Amino acid sequence: MALSSEEIQQKIAAKFPDSTSEFMQIHDILTLTVDAGSIVEIIRFLKEDPTLRFNFLTDICGVHFPDNSDDKKFSVVYHMHNWLDNVRIRVKVFLTDTPVIDSMTSLFMSANWMERETYDFYGIDFKGHPQLKRILNMDSMVSFPMRKEFPMEDGGRTDKDDRFFGRTTDNI
Repeated sequence: MALSSEEIQQKIAAKFPDSTSEFMQIHDILTLTVDAGSIVEIIRFLKEDPTLRFNFLTDICGVHFPDNSDDKKFSVVYHMHNWLDNVRIRVKVFLTDTPVIDSMTSLFMSANWMERETYDFYGIDFKGHPQLKRILNMDSMVSFPMRKEFPMEDGGRTDKDDRFFGRTTDNI
């Protein structure tokens, strides 16, 4: 019998009642929010539990929410896959405006490059990472390009008029 989202949710909620919340089904993927301090323990549980068996870390990515409250400015999202039952799960963690979270490299070697990319673009510090440095951008770069701290367009551009594209320049 295939592993159901209800069964996964019950196991996680029973094991970590104070560290998990906001369980929901989004496009056939169970999604939950986890406290940052418990992330390694919960990911380890998802990987090593004999029923859950989420043995593949598909992706780690960052998200910047500049308009959120200070304790939810950034998010790290983990996508995992149980190949045996063909089930996926999404685990979200919210971080403060000085984003720091524990590294997953001790559980998944593939987390190495994913965490480096997330650091490179969002400036999220992964504690315990063996070599957290830029992977795609130049080492001399001082900003993190995927943060929403800069206007999308250059206000001084004269080669196009945003009004022709249905946009105004009032909010730039």
